[in-house]
Amino acid sequence: MAEVGRAAVCDPSALLPGGFWAAVAVWLERPQVANKRLCGVRLEARRRAARPWTEARGPRPSADPGREESAAAECGSEEGPGPGQRSPEGGSSPRPGVGPEESQGWHQEGESEREAAAAAPLLAGARGQPEEGDVPVPDLDSLWDDFSQSLVGDHREMLAFLTGPGAGLQAEAQRELDVVLRTVIPKSSRHCPLAAPRREMVAQDVLSGTVTFLPLEEDDHGNWKVQMSNVYRIQLSRSDGEWFISVLIFCPERWQSDGTVYPKPAWLGRELPARLARWSVASGSSGFKSTLSLLPILKYSRTYQELKDKYKHMVQVWPEVTDPEKFVYEDVAIAAYLLVLWEEERAAQGVTAKQSFVDLGCGNGLLAHILSEAGHPGRGVDVRRRKIWDVYGPQTRLEEAAITPSDETLFPDADWLIGNHSDELTPWVPVIAARSSYRCRFFVLPCCFFDFVGRYRRRQSGKTQYREYLDFIREVGSACGFHVEEDCLRIPSTKRVCLLGRSRTYPPAAEAPADQQRTQYISSRRGCPAGRPVPGPVPAPLRAEAGSVDHCPRGPPEGPGALEAGAEGRWLPGFHPRDRAERVRNCTALPREFVDQVVLQVANLLLGGEQLSPGSPPSGSPQTWNPGASLSLAEVAGELDRETLRRLKRECGGLQTLLRNNHQVFAVLNGRVHFRDWREEKRQEEKQPEAKRRLLSTAFKTRLCWFFSHHPDGCALPADCCPFAHGPGELRPPPASKRKKRLL
Repeated sequence: MAEVGRAAVCDPSALLPGGFWAAVAVWLERPQVANKRLCGVRLEARRRAARPWTEARGPRPSADPGREESAAAECGSEEGPGPGQRSPEGGSSPRPGVGPEESQGWHQEGESEREAAAAAPLLAGARGQPEEGDVPVPDLDSLWDDFSQSLVGDHREMLAFLTGPGAGLQAEAQRELDVVLRTVIPKSSRHCPLAAPRREMVAQDVLSGTVTFLPLEEDDHGNWKVQMSNVYRIQLSRSDGEWFISVLIFCPERWQSDGTVYPKPAWLGRELPARLARWSVASGSSGFKSTLSLLPILKYSRTYQELKDKYKHMVQVWPEVTDPEKFVYEDVAIAAYLLVLWEEERAAQGVTAKQSFVDLGCGNGLLAHILSEAGHPGRGVDVRRRKIWDVYGPQTRLEEAAITPSDETLFPDADWLIGNHSDELTPWVPVIAARSSYRCRFFVLPCCFFDFVGRYRRRQSGKTQYREYLDFIREVGSACGFHVEEDCLRIPSTKRVCLLGRSRTYPPAAEAPADQQRTQYISSRRGCPAGRPVPGPVPAPLRAEAGSVDHCPRGPPEGPGALEAGAEGRWLPGFHPRDRAERVRNCTALPREFVDQVVLQVANLLLGGEQLSPGSPPSGSPQTWNPGASLSLAEVAGELDRETLRRLKRECGGLQTLLRNNHQVFAVLNGRVHFRDWREEKRQEEKQPEAKRRLLSTAFKTRLCWFFSHHPDGCALPADCCPFAHGPGELRPPPASKRKKRLL
């Protein structure tokens, strides 16, 4: 055997050895976090097992505890030892890079086995269920018993690798291993067809700080054997007061890398120990569920690849201003999740009729389109029609309507309500689902933070805003009578945690008191900034829990379905759906004359009051170019008139956004603004990669140089070096956008 890599672990918070087992649990249960070519794993079975020598039915072979056997002879066989198999023995060979002073594992004198075992995390999930088309799961008890018996014979090399030095001692022989059977599922892709899942036995020895991975392969007779060539071990050790995590391969010269489940030894030695070392000292858990924890991962992977191949053409015809790749593949992943979830639900209920749905705030409508084409009856509703809707065809039902939570916006015929980035409707989705019918379920993927009315305000500094908002939506679902489940999607987004309500906490006969609880909960949140309830009696016509509301009225509701404030049946006065016309608030819609005036005012301040005239010719030279001062945004704002500040305040980011939009003129950093010096920009450009320089060259001389026209000293660069045109005569036509190229 050979050590292919190790990483030192800096542990100032004394998290080891417990942190090591937390890191091992990640690699065991979620290896796709490190190996991006994996889709995930399924834990099939788990047992506590005696170390191989304690299970011997015959006389135990003698062994020298201070000697490690060479694995060279064992490597001659592709299959691992099984019942009745024998292998030749090899000579001794010390493990490279390990001195006699290094202590194996993390077991220290005086520490009991029970205390050590407590440091190992419990593996999540029960025995996995075989999926359709999957190979039957072998029995872990039989696998381990047969494997152990074969080791007791002549396979002392593998026995030494599995148990480590000192395994022959009587005290050591009484220890147990934690043995897990798992199925590793590779990620599918168009270029690499879905490889068959691989099965492994994993033996964890808590006291010695080792985890051994034993790949399994099935022969022509249906017998499972250990694939000896790809056995490897992760080990925690300590030497001279310093912790190390090592990866050792039992038979490195015969290692078979498939590029997915079993990477090259160089990757295992370089990447895996470093990641495990980092995870071992991470400060606690992330507070989020594992990815795709509610689904059979293999079925999801196949479904996602099918949908991705089917709808990849949407990227080429996307007419919206949004990024087509992000939105298309994100909706494809969400659709794959729901389709697999619903298929599992039908199988559990023993029904064949496909679930109906309503997608509230459907946006581009692609999710509703994919679900409809998969045979699920449903529709999408959004306050504003999108251009992409015309691409789908009449079979996809998409409605332009504003939804105001009320007795008029119930969906009694829908099995599922979907809130995919539904913004101000997000906290209302569980409420609408609960009141639509007892059988109605919900799926929400929260993004922007909205309360029942207005923006959601934080209450707990100990949590991230995202985690706190997810807990709030979970609280809403619970108050509405749902068993709320959480899962993490595999989508190209930082906001990828979804919440589901698939069952109720009360029987159908208790609907009336449950609805009273919802009403009381929603009422308790009305007019409670920063989460402090309003003193006095709680109004009656609503339902929810305590939090905080930022009232941000947006004007009167518009469009079909919007009720006037105080209308009969409206659940919470003050709620307003978003405007049908989306208002741009990033300073790009401001009049050009206004923007130019502000730019000149700020430039004048940076130059210390030297007046600038639009179109003034340069009066200086690059050698004497005046870079101006650096001022804080507060200093600049203090010099602008009240009307200018009032107009800027209505824009997102205000003055800072306007200055950053004028990237050619200003640089804004750490709350301060100064002129952008294109001499320095030119030097930085020369250090850019070739691809980046080619991209910059496409915009060369397509806009007029502001400094050439307005700065008293003109441009700091000569005309042939400046990326902007020094006068109309140098202007070039702008390049066609990517979207226009796709449409041509």
